[in-house]
Amino acid sequence: MSKSSFAAIVLAASAAGLLALAASPAAGHEPAEKVTPSMRQAIPNIPGKSLVAVVVDYPPGAASASHVHAQSAFIYGYVVSGAIESQVNDGPTRILRAGESFYEPPGARHPVSRNASKIRPAKLLAVFVVDTDDTAFTTPVQ
Repeated sequence: MSKSSFAAIVLAASAAGLLALAASPAAGHEPAEKVTPSMRQAIPNIPGKSLVAVVVDYPPGAASASHVHAQSAFIYGYVVSGAIESQVNDGPTRILRAGESFYEPPGARHPVSRNASKIRPAKLLAVFVVDTDDTAFTTPVQ
């Protein structure tokens, strides 16, 4: 697959995911995050797996709708700037600041993911190890 074809697929999948999140009830009350695909690369020594990176920008007060991740997705998250409030599955709600990181196991539920500040932006780098054929990394929970 060419890089331009792949980029179009990732962009379309991301746009579809964002449209689904925008249609959720939470999106009507708070500003939404902006998800920008950054990289996708097959992992040569793990057939059928790929590494995918996205940058998530949260304007002040922005939040992601409650969602689940793909059953194949192991996720490493790194807070680039600001502070992110996050809850994974039934774990505690935590505030992670720039330089801190977390992980999510495959199929994780993410009921809370938002900018912890109402006045400063925040940025998160999310790196997914996923089945190469997966395209829906995030699915909203109603």
